[in-house]
Amino acid sequence: MLHDLIVVGAGPVGSTLALALAGSDLDIVVLDARGAGETRRGDRSLALSHGARLILDRLGVWGALAAAPGAATPILRIDISQAGGFGRMQLAAEEQGVPALGYVVSYRALQAALDAALSRTRVALRHGVMVSSVGGTPAYAAAMPEGEDREPLLARLAAVADGTGAVVAGIARERHDYGQVALVARVWAASPHGGLAYERFTPAGPVALLPEGDRYGLVWTVAAARAQALLALSDAEFLSRLAQHFGPGLPRFAQVSERRAFPLVLEYARVPAGARTIAVGNAAQTLHPVAGQGFNVGLRDAWELAEVVLDTPRENLGDRAMVARYLRGRRTDRTAGIAFTHGLVSVFGNDLPLLRWPRGLALTLLGVVPPAKRAFTHAMLFGLR
Repeated sequence: MLHDLIVVGAGPVGSTLALALAGSDLDIVVLDARGAGETRRGDRSLALSHGARLILDRLGVWGALAAAPGAATPILRIDISQAGGFGRMQLAAEEQGVPALGYVVSYRALQAALDAALSRTRVALRHGVMVSSVGGTPAYAAAMPEGEDREPLLARLAAVADGTGAVVAGIARERHDYGQVALVARVWAASPHGGLAYERFTPAGPVALLPEGDRYGLVWTVAAARAQALLALSDAEFLSRLAQHFGPGLPRFAQVSERRAFPLVLEYARVPAGARTIAVGNAAQTLHPVAGQGFNVGLRDAWELAEVVLDTPRENLGDRAMVARYLRGRRTDRTAGIAFTHGLVSVFGNDLPLLRWPRGLALTLLGVVPPAKRAFTHAMLFGLR
C-alpha cells in the first residue's frame, strides 16, 4: 500500500506536522516509538517564541496547554548583556505589540496537549514502532520498522522528525563539538521574576535565566570538567558561584534543585532531504541553546512543510520539484538560525579583549536604534523567510 505521507516520530515537531495536515484528505501514517500513553523522557523546559505560539494556536493546541497549571510561563522582557564589558539591551513585549515575547513551556505538557489533539483526528498513529531506516527511490519512500516480521511502509513522501536523523539514508551531516556542557537547574529567587528573562554572555559562554512558573530555569554554559565540580557543590555554594559568575544585576536566589548537565554540539544536515525524504526539527539541525532558537526553527520546519504539502497535487508529493520547493522556502530561516546561534557563541563566548568593545557597541546600538531593534526582535519572534 502506498501512503501519501509517513511521519517518523511523534514528538512535538512530528505531531505539529501531522496536526497541520489532519484536516486534509491525505493518507497520513505517524510512527511513534512510544507505547500508547507512554512518556519516554523526563520533563524539560522549552523556549517557545511568539511565532511558535501562533502555530500552536492555529492547531487548536495552545488553549489546552496554557490552561494546564504551570505549563506555560510568559516571557515579558529579556535583559541581554555581556560580563566584563559595557553594552546592554532590553527587549519588551509591549514594544512589539505582542502579549509576550515567548514562553517557557513544559515538554511533557506540550507533548500531552499534542497527543490529545492528534488522537481526535483521522490521522493513523501507530505506537511502539521503532524505525531502523528511511530511504527513498524516484517512485516512493520506504520506512523500515525494526523486527524480523515487519514489512516496510511505503509512501510518496517520508518526513523524519525522530530527533536525530540517524535513520535517514543519503543525508550528509556536519557536527561541531563546542567542548562544553550546558548545566541546567531550577532556581528560586527571593522576589517574583515578573516575566523577566536574562541572557548574559560571559568569557566561558552564555548564561540564561528563563522565568518558569514561580522560579527560573537556568542554562549555564561551562567546560565539562568544571560542570562536574559545580554539580558536586552544596546548594548554597552553587548559588554563590552562580552569582559570582553572572556578575552584577542577578536576582538574589534562595534555592536550587534538579542540577544536571548535557554536552553542547551543533549538528546539522547540509541538505535536510534525500529522495522523497525530508528531515525536520532536530533531525535536520540541532542548535546550541543560546537564544532558545532550536525548537522554534524545528516547529517552523513542520509548519512550512505542511503548507508545501497542502499546495502540492497528491501525485506530485515527494517528487524532486516539491522537495526543492520546500528546501528553497526554508533555506534563509534555517541557515540564519544555525549561523545566529553559532555566531553568538563564537563572538560572545570568549575573553578576547579586542572583541569586548565592538560587542558592547553592537548591544548598545541594537538597544537604542529602533529599526535595528525591531528587525532583531522580529527575527527572534518569527524567524527569517
